[in-house]
Amino acid sequence: MKIVHSPQAMAAWSLRLRREGVLVGFVPTMGALHEGHRALIRAARLRCDALVVSIFVNPTQFGPSEDLAQYPRPLANDRRLCREEGVDLCFEPSVAAMYPQGYQTMVTVPAIARRWEGDVRPHHFSGVATVVTKLFGMVRPDIALFGQKDYQQAAVVRRLVDDLNLGVGIIVRPTVREKDGLAMSSRNVYISPEQRIIAT
Repeated sequence: MKIVHSPQAMAAWSLRLRREGVLVGFVPTMGALHEGHRALIRAARLRCDALVVSIFVNPTQFGPSEDLAQYPRPLANDRRLCREEGVDLCFEPSVAAMYPQGYQTMVTVPAIARRWEGDVRPHHFSGVATVVTKLFGMVRPDIALFGQKDYQQAAVVRRLVDDLNLGVGIIVRPTVREKDGLAMSSRNVYISPEQRIIAT
């Protein structure tokens, strides 16, 4: 498995393959990969010739009092899972590479983003839309897969791809759940046994 940190190297790799007629698939993640991510990666592997998984904890989608600093980052485990599932390239850009000094541009999808989760996290979906747009520009995928667990996020991504004519096929896959019915999430490690009962 190839590991790439540079956006320029990422784009060059993908463009070379696409010129050769290779169909590039993409699963964007913030790492802390679990069985839900594994299911997305497996579904993508069946649909493409070359598969990219990104691991990037995106600061622009976290609010000022949220868990950016505490967000789990088990990179060695994430890479191992990707290797096990036959991922061709793991894209691991730095914050400085994604948002260099002087960066100003943000992408918004206001009608979809303002309700539900957006009502209590007003800047979250602008951060999501921005990083996904940037990742699509770097990875240059033919298709990208997202989980239905983050349904509003998937709706935002579909809208921005259509509105901006990005030419990426968006595939949304069913939620993968724990045995007790709780949707798998990297943040499930935060909750206590009592909160786990309430969550289900």
